[in-house]
Amino acid sequence: MKIYIDGNFFDEKTARVSVFDHGLLYGDGVFEGIRAYNGRVFKLAEHIERLFSSARAILLKIPLSRKDMMKAVVQTFRRNKIRDGYVRLVVTRGIGSLGLNPYTCKRPSVIIIADKIQLYPAELYKRGLNIITVPTARNLHSALDPAIKSLNYLNNILAKIEAINGGGDEAIMLNAQGFVAECTGDNIFLVKRGHLSTPPLSAGALLHGITRAVVMELARQNGLSVSESDVTRYDLFNADECFLTGTGAEIIAAVKIDGRIIGNGRPGPVTARLTRRYHELTKASGEPIFD
Repeated sequence: MKIYIDGNFFDEKTARVSVFDHGLLYGDGVFEGIRAYNGRVFKLAEHIERLFSSARAILLKIPLSRKDMMKAVVQTFRRNKIRDGYVRLVVTRGIGSLGLNPYTCKRPSVIIIADKIQLYPAELYKRGLNIITVPTARNLHSALDPAIKSLNYLNNILAKIEAINGGGDEAIMLNAQGFVAECTGDNIFLVKRGHLSTPPLSAGALLHGITRAVVMELARQNGLSVSESDVTRYDLFNADECFLTGTGAEIIAAVKIDGRIIGNGRPGPVTARLTRRYHELTKASGEPIFD
């Protein structure tokens, strides 16, 4: 694989970052995961806009324009001859001192890593996830706002550890008020009597998911009503269907939550329909990689 670092490409074995980079030392930076399908980069402009929004929130000045960043992502896919795959786009604060002060970092660093991704094993897409609510709550928006896609993912990692240790495939994280926020890397939806619900962005404890927004639009186009409202565990337990959305996960059903079977215990028809529409969209839209 060829890895982009600050305008140059390096082989995987020779790609290096400094041990004094504040992205490594303190998780000081932002990132995006971006997918390509059928030779096109899906929702590239939206991912780049979210990257810049995250950077603005932590006073990190990205050294490329939005246009140049989009070109760098496309170029990374092209250099790696990837038609269907994934890039991890990372912007760190850069090299600085061992102290916390970010102003010792003279220039942020841009890293783009191309690879394949399979967030969950293929069999889980067929049978659905077993997910559990974990003790670790989602960060307060008044602390480290979950809307910032930062390099500090320890909150999510702790929840993932708790899910795995508890025998689950994935974790549900609650917000400070005890309402459902999101999972460790995905937004969450429930279906009840043909109506789609998902926790609201105004709850301040979830990522502004790009796949989340796409799925909501696809649902409306297919005649489903959609609402953003507070979701409780009770709501999830009594849903007809439940599914998660994310760039890596795409759309995947949850069929068991905290020991309760959801619906008939299998991925439901609404989830299946939205998955088909999503795959149709990803194959036919996006920024071309190859001329």
